Amino acid sequence: MASNFDFSSPEGFRSGFVTLVGRPNSGKSTLLNAIMGKKIAITSNTAQTTRHRFRAVLTRPDFQMIMVDTPGLHKPHDALGEELNTSALKALEDVDVVAMLIDSSKPVGTGDEWVAEQVKRARSKKVLVLSKTDLSTPDQVESQLEAARGLADWDSVVTCSSQTLDGVDGFIDTVVACLPEGPKWFPDDMETDQPIEVVVAEFIREKILRTFKDEVPHAIGVRVEEMKYTRKTNLDSIRAIIYVERDSQKGIIIGKHGAAIKQIGIEAREDLQQLLGTRVYLDLNVKVKKNWRRDATQIRRFGYGEGL
Repeated sequence: MASNFDFSSPEGFRSGFVTLVGRPNSGKSTLLNAIMGKKIAITSNTAQTTRHRFRAVLTRPDFQMIMVDTPGLHKPHDALGEELNTSALKALEDVDVVAMLIDSSKPVGTGDEWVAEQVKRARSKKVLVLSKTDLSTPDQVESQLEAARGLADWDSVVTCSSQTLDGVDGFIDTVVACLPEGPKWFPDDMETDQPIEVVVAEFIREKILRTFKDEVPHAIGVRVEEMKYTRKTNLDSIRAIIYVERDSQKGIIIGKHGAAIKQIGIEAREDLQQLLGTRVYLDLNVKVKKNWRRDATQIRRFGYGEGL
């Protein structure tokens, strides 16, 4: 942010922070993208898709809402899982609103109850969000609402579908009404606080998650080693490394005669060209870093969890 940024705002301007929390696959990143009107957070059906505590900034003439997307809260099985849980729980501190998402297409379970217990400890206003209503019947939604209302003392309740956008504007209005009057924390044209290298790495990782599903997704880490823009040709040259934990996983990612990694590159390049507004040359390589998910130092080198 430029040092001469003007923090002032019109009288009555509302601004503040809202954290999105919930179990894995409750729809947090999809809702964030729907609110922003563009893709800035990756999505997939794989648990631990979101590994960064990710801020997106929505600025309109009368408010600035800073949304914190968090990793899904879950029972951790390794150091990476523990770091992701810590990151998500940290995001409940010092925010104005906590919005807990519950998937309307699945019964409220013990995982939701555990997340709600964490939400109860937050001193901020609490909004219950029943997501994915396009996948549920009206009776299912009503039944889920009845069960979810009993999990905590909610200030507001919202139902929405990020796919059809039904209820998304209602979510925005509900959260903004909970925000205090305050200054603009970020410039009008800023949409995320993540470095562009992190966003690029995540877009690449998303394609791997969607391609391989249960075969190698949790063992994947991606780091951008170099980004170079050439104005004359309007070309971004990106060199990234995909890290796996075993040689067998490296073979899966590369594929027969390099077919798999070539397809990953094609799909990632399409999204990256939309994100960057340039042509993209993408150079992908695969390396083995054994058991990196059990090593806190390695986890932080990828930028996951706390401590950076």
